[in-house]
Amino acid sequence: MSDPSGGCADPRTAVTEAEVEALVRGICFKTGPPRRLGVEVEWLVHELRDPRLPVSPERLEAVYAALRTVPLRSALTVEPGGQLELSSPPAASLMECVGTVSADLDAVRAVLRRDGLAIVGLGHDPWHTPRRFLRAPRYDAMEACLDRTGPAGRAMMCTSASVQVCLDAGYEEPGPLGHVRRWWLAHQLGAVLVAAFANSPIAGGRPTGWLSTRQLRWAQIGTGRAGGPVLDADPRGAWARHVLDSPVMCVRRDDGPWHVPDGLTFREWTRSPRPPTRDDLDYHATTLFPPVRPRGHLELRMIDAQPGDDGWIVPLAVAAALFDDPEAAETAYRAVKPLAERAHGMPAPHNPLWRDAARVGLADPELREVAAACFAAALRALPRLGATTEVVDAVGAYRDRHVARGRCPADDSLDELRAAARGAHPLPQRTHGKDTPS
Repeated sequence: MSDPSGGCADPRTAVTEAEVEALVRGICFKTGPPRRLGVEVEWLVHELRDPRLPVSPERLEAVYAALRTVPLRSALTVEPGGQLELSSPPAASLMECVGTVSADLDAVRAVLRRDGLAIVGLGHDPWHTPRRFLRAPRYDAMEACLDRTGPAGRAMMCTSASVQVCLDAGYEEPGPLGHVRRWWLAHQLGAVLVAAFANSPIAGGRPTGWLSTRQLRWAQIGTGRAGGPVLDADPRGAWARHVLDSPVMCVRRDDGPWHVPDGLTFREWTRSPRPPTRDDLDYHATTLFPPVRPRGHLELRMIDAQPGDDGWIVPLAVAAALFDDPEAAETAYRAVKPLAERAHGMPAPHNPLWRDAARVGLADPELREVAAACFAAALRALPRLGATTEVVDAVGAYRDRHVARGRCPADDSLDELRAAARGAHPLPQRTHGKDTPS
């Protein structure tokens, strides 16, 4: 973590409460013209012949070892349950981002296919119970911490996947692309993105009653770990207070298990006889999982992983258009303003607006109307952002198939589950992408 004054902060230096607030304020929003874009795509890894079959840890270890030898432009990481994640480098345009990640995914799929495996775009694993693949002090501590609030934490760690869109924070000055407006828009539009792209209605082979079970799991974890701050006119101050008042997940040790305190906030830690260091602050920030996380840029974390080889491109393109095109950003801002009343001043994702979005999706008439307006604005804006005909057509097809009909991919999954129950066709069939594997 860098000192906001421009000097290099010694990560071993203890920090006071006031220093923490100054540091967080200085790094959480790096303002300027919105020029860069990124995406982090997470995938479940399943058997190509039948995703209901478990993949052994040994096979996962072998295939990840093979993938580490493949030259990729995106960073490849593994999530606690063995999910695969590709994180793009910052791109100067939407199409640069799409091109980089698409090429990397082609290379990844080829390696997996040789071992009879496939990556699957689902927000929550519909068949398998949480099983941790990675064994490391961080994940041991995370599991112990999250277990205090129930089983949702393990499900989030091991059976969930998402499309995370990363956007520049925006201008310091007010306006459609100003950082205050973009921060507010991300939290209101975030509920629309949850509803439009919900793709996790099943767990344990049964419907959960929520179209985005992944979002339900985040809400169940609680506000301290998975919630955002209450919105106000000072995003920097709101986030700094949130960081200080959120519970500490763990205190790292060089030897032995990491300590997992119960209920200790970072603010309280700064007042203790052994205060945290700047490195501890940096690490603490990585253990907070709000739906919108400011890391210099804005990280939109609320979108379920999408079906199909290229399904992830649609939410990336829609978000890029609605945030980075001034006309589309203004349209989206006006469209979502009425939704703010339904949040009742409560932080996302624990307010009624976000709960409705995750539970019923675009069956909610107001969310459907706002989604339709936002998709129309995105389709007008994408050519101005240099999007190819293929990307524009993909967004248009998604709008026609889902948004215009008040549906989302979760509805397709539920239709297939009902059809399978009637004996119309066996499951699964759409989990591996465009085509059913033979």
